[in-house]
Amino acid sequence: MSLAYSQSGGSNGTDRLALLAIKAHITNDPFHVVSSWNDSVPYCEWSGVICGGLRHPNRVRALHLQSSGLVGSVAPEIGNLSFLREIWLQNNSFHGKIPHEVSFLFQLRYLRLYNNSFEGEIPPNISRCSNLIQLSLGSNNITGKIPVELGTLLKLQLLSFRKNRLIGQIPPSFGNLSSLQTISAELNDLSGSIPDSLGQMTRLTFLALAGNKLSGTIPPTIYNLSSLTALDVGFNQLQGSLPPNLGLILPNLLWLSVAVNQFHGPIPISVSNLSKLQVLLVGENSLTEKVAINFGDLSNLARLSLASNNLGSGEADDLNFVNTLINCSSLTLLELESNQFGGLLPISIANLSNQLIDLSLSKNQIFGDIPVEIGNLESLQFLGLAHNLLEGSIPTSIGRLQMLSGLELDVNRLTGSIPSSLGNLTQLVELYLGYNLLQGKIPSSLGKYKYLLALGLSSNSFSGIIPRELFDLSTLVELNLSRNSLFGSLLMEVGRLINLEVLDISENMLSGEIPSNLGACTQLSDIHMDSNLFQGSIPSSLRSLRGLEHLDLSRNNFSGFIPKYLGTFKFLQQLNLSFNHLEGDVSTDGAFRNLSAISVIGNNKLCGGIPELHLPACQTRKLKEDGRPHVYKLIAIICGCGASLCLIFMAFFFIIYWKRKEKKESTLLLIEGHHFKISYAELLKATDGFSSTNLIGVGSFGTVYKGVLNHGETIVAIKVLNIKQRGASKSFMVECESLRNIRHRNLVKILTSCSSIDFEGNDFKALVYEFMPGGNLERWLHPHANGIQDEQRHLNFVQRLNIAIDMAIALDYLHHHCHTQIIHCDLKPSNILLDGDLTAHLGDFGISKILSRVTNISQNHTTSIEIKGSIGYIAPEYGAGADVSTHGDVYSYGILLLEMFTGKRPTHEMFKDNFNLHSWAEMAMHDGVISVIDPSLLSMEEYEEEATSTITTITGSQRSMKDRVQECFNSLIRIGVACSAESPWVRMDINDVVKELHLIRDIYLGVGTHRGR
Repeated sequence: MSLAYSQSGGSNGTDRLALLAIKAHITNDPFHVVSSWNDSVPYCEWSGVICGGLRHPNRVRALHLQSSGLVGSVAPEIGNLSFLREIWLQNNSFHGKIPHEVSFLFQLRYLRLYNNSFEGEIPPNISRCSNLIQLSLGSNNITGKIPVELGTLLKLQLLSFRKNRLIGQIPPSFGNLSSLQTISAELNDLSGSIPDSLGQMTRLTFLALAGNKLSGTIPPTIYNLSSLTALDVGFNQLQGSLPPNLGLILPNLLWLSVAVNQFHGPIPISVSNLSKLQVLLVGENSLTEKVAINFGDLSNLARLSLASNNLGSGEADDLNFVNTLINCSSLTLLELESNQFGGLLPISIANLSNQLIDLSLSKNQIFGDIPVEIGNLESLQFLGLAHNLLEGSIPTSIGRLQMLSGLELDVNRLTGSIPSSLGNLTQLVELYLGYNLLQGKIPSSLGKYKYLLALGLSSNSFSGIIPRELFDLSTLVELNLSRNSLFGSLLMEVGRLINLEVLDISENMLSGEIPSNLGACTQLSDIHMDSNLFQGSIPSSLRSLRGLEHLDLSRNNFSGFIPKYLGTFKFLQQLNLSFNHLEGDVSTDGAFRNLSAISVIGNNKLCGGIPELHLPACQTRKLKEDGRPHVYKLIAIICGCGASLCLIFMAFFFIIYWKRKEKKESTLLLIEGHHFKISYAELLKATDGFSSTNLIGVGSFGTVYKGVLNHGETIVAIKVLNIKQRGASKSFMVECESLRNIRHRNLVKILTSCSSIDFEGNDFKALVYEFMPGGNLERWLHPHANGIQDEQRHLNFVQRLNIAIDMAIALDYLHHHCHTQIIHCDLKPSNILLDGDLTAHLGDFGISKILSRVTNISQNHTTSIEIKGSIGYIAPEYGAGADVSTHGDVYSYGILLLEMFTGKRPTHEMFKDNFNLHSWAEMAMHDGVISVIDPSLLSMEEYEEEATSTITTITGSQRSMKDRVQECFNSLIRIGVACSAESPWVRMDINDVVKELHLIRDIYLGVGTHRGR
């Protein structure tokens, strides 16, 4: 290696050549940082290059290329910059191995490579850089063990390799690093015990080892590090107890977390001395005894979690320590659930911090009344007091907690009525009041909720009728009113609960017939109506509830026959029709085949069924009552009137029969419901002979044309399948099957289909959809893709957010609310169509998979299509042969969300090798996401104008528009990254995505804040 250089920085200088080599290894430079490295200016004036020093003013002293969006690898020639002291490459997209030539940089002080995609092992010979002060390798893909040689870097002050894939033990040689102040090794796969030698690092202030597989105990020597401000060993397999003098020997702690381990014994009383403490997390251990800590001097405490231990003894003074928390004015989280705390709920709890968001004391032995003063905690988003021994009435003051999203008071001994003031909690998502002694009528004010998913009022003494207003809660997924004294009928308005999955109104005094509108609640999986006074027949409208898993109509007064359609319900696991007045034969299909799945006892007029039911055989009916189609009976009657008339009628009948059969074969109407018939000739005319002027899109299996039907009154989109394309016919069948029974405002509506032959005798298949005048999302996100300037095609922030919400809701419907689960498999901008109001509709179900909710295995008729999506949007596990799942759609959604708000396609040329849109966005999360946001979204004037037109009043407590926009960008990128994680099991559920996106929209508009869990 040549060490010659030019004092003038000429063309033959070693530093200049090394810099050009570094530039050559960079494959993408979106901000033109290194593209300016050329001979027009001396290299010491190149962007990011810093020269200096009295003796060597023309030698490169530092490379500051952080947060520049650079993609590529680090050239080994970096080792030729022999005077280099600082390498700042953090927050980029460098990949490949860390070059071992870095070890030639003997003057190197700072090596910052965090938030990139480096892989391979840490080069052991970095230990030759004996002047290193900071070695920061966090948030990469580094593997292997931590080199023991790093223990020789005696000047090292910061050592970070958090969030990598390191294995093995923490080297005991680290104990030699006497200058070290920070060790950040969390979120790896480290194992073994924590070395005793770490206690020799007397200057250590930050020790984070959480999220590994460490075992054993915390070495006593660690407690000698009196300068520690943060000790985080949570989420490991550590055991032992905390030393009694913890608060005396570690007096400077700001953060202490030992959560989710196997610690036992008491929480040391000496914690009271940690006056600087901000976070104390000891939940999910086996800690015991009373909490005797005086928190009065911990005025900075913000988060306290003691949950899921065995703390307390069930005695009256167990919660005395809560009185000392009133001085903690910054407290936002207090988790005490799942312990043995007894005694009264202290009135002082109402004097806790006005910043308190989460208060949970569920699953303890707390008794007495709920203090009226609890209504003072107006920032609360979650209040959990369930599974205790609380008595008295529900304070009306709870109605002042208008930020609540979760209220859990179930399984107590509460009395009185539900205060109507609870209707003021319009942000509620869950309300559980079951298993108490409440009485009176259910207040109609509960119908005010906008976001309620679960309402549990079971096992009380409520009387009166079910308020009509409850059926306005269209968001409800679970409604449980069982075991009360409700009477009256179940109103027809129940059909408004279109998202309902669980309906339990059992053990009441309800009467009347089952309303036919209940069949509109097509998401229902569980219906419990047993032990009431219902009568009449089981309505035919329930045949639409094909997702039913449990149906209990027992102990009522139902009469008539058992509907045959119940035997066709594929997911039905439990069917209880016992103790009614049903009659007729019992089916042997579906659930009726399984004795353990059905119960029909107590119906004395039933017959037939499987032998195990021991029912009498059904009597053979006479010919005139044998159940043959009425038309055949009519033929028999007419034939009795004369042979000539009989022949005429039979001829007429068979002409009609064959006409209908021909009609059925010529036009394929696979979609259930009333759909008009369409022929090839009509489609030919509607598209002006499939003219190129009406061409609006080309897909994998066909071409889409704009067409006009009904004499110019109806505009449609017509997808003509390319039958010669392999898989096209299968795609046609799959799309018809997928859209057979689903209806949703965010799914493209299919009007009809046609399967016929064209005028040349060739097979012809087409699907006719509702026309979307807004076109597809692809053309809005990338309007200049074809070189056509279209400044009108710009989606602002709110429009993109609304589209993101629309698509999340559509996927949530397909994944969780269809009678059969559907995996779309090809979510991408070109398959998202916009109507005139820019409402988004998901289309192209040609490669979707229809799954059984029971087996979660795709139906056979879809498995022959091997395509699982489009490049850039395909979940990585599909490439390894994994079965399709909802996780795959969520991955595609995450990529879509990132594309919408960064403006970058996942197939952009900057994304190569292991660097992709996900890793680029994840990198930006750690250093501000603005650097990756689509520049067209960064005009604050647009937001201010939008906000002014949307919000009429902005209170002084609301944050500035700039802050809200920044928070929204951060949250959106976070959700996109979480959804597109490599491992399918850590991706978000689409239902949670919907909730978070609605919250983001509220934050942007300034009409809401975080609603908690």
